[in-house]
Amino acid sequence: MDMMIKHTTMVILISLIMMMLIKMISKKSMMEINKSSPFECGMNTISYKRLPFSSHFFLIAVIFLIFDIEIIMIAPTIMTMKISMYYTWMHTSFMFITIIMMGLYYEWFNGLIKWTQ
Repeated sequence: MDMMIKHTTMVILISLIMMMLIKMISKKSMMEINKSSPFECGMNTISYKRLPFSSHFFLIAVIFLIFDIEIIMIAPTIMTMKISMYYTWMHTSFMFITIIMMGLYYEWFNGLIKWTQ
């Protein structure tokens, strides 16, 4: 128990010394905050730093991820074909692929997959 307290104290002491050394040696200081602020011809910048976000692109990316995960879920069914009964394997695979196709049809019918919107 006594040894554990000594080791813990040493670790904390070394950590504090390292943090103080890093603080003293680091290049950035509080005086450099004004230097890193935006400056353009004597005025602050007015334009936005970020471009507008395309929600359609985000939706396409989410749909891609969903179908990608579904494909990863289909891959092990090929491996289990030899060790499972043929009827139950076929029924499970058919139901899973049917659910995937219904999701694809729903997204296609609602126009979620169109790139030109």
